[in-house]
Amino acid sequence: MRIGVYPGTFDPITLGHMDIIRRGAKLVDRLIIGVTTNIAKSPLFDDDERIAMVKAEVAGIEGNIEVVGFNSLLMDFADAQGASIVVRGIRGVTDFEYEYQLTGMNRQLNARVETVFLMADVSLQPIASRLVKEIAIFGGDIHKFVTPSVRDAVVGRIAERGLLQGDR
Repeated sequence: MRIGVYPGTFDPITLGHMDIIRRGAKLVDRLIIGVTTNIAKSPLFDDDERIAMVKAEVAGIEGNIEVVGFNSLLMDFADAQGASIVVRGIRGVTDFEYEYQLTGMNRQLNARVETVFLMADVSLQPIASRLVKEIAIFGGDIHKFVTPSVRDAVVGRIAERGLLQGDR
């Protein structure tokens, strides 16, 4: 059985992530979406909320998909899941440079696991969770970047935390 891992913070999960999940699920027998915390980022949602959000969003996608939280090195997580493939989405050159370096480091940690890059659909390439949050914090409409339920969660969290900025 070919097992793949698609890791990310998914804070929040975007239509770009969903595109990579749909396509990645076709490449493996089982796709594990690994939801992690990036210590360099300040998440809007905690781990359990992000895991629940991702589970809800992928429920209708065809394929053997599982959502698992993790807080370890990606290669250790991939090993623990029995994965031989890591799926990564690429939006552009900047992503590629970062992912290229990360892949080289991961290869040093575990040469058994291959990284597969999927280019984001051209219509979804500009979408980044960080930008979605920034747009929402300034009162912008994010419906083109996330599903309605994720939009509601993001807007609600921003209001709850009093993060709304700009001229209101």
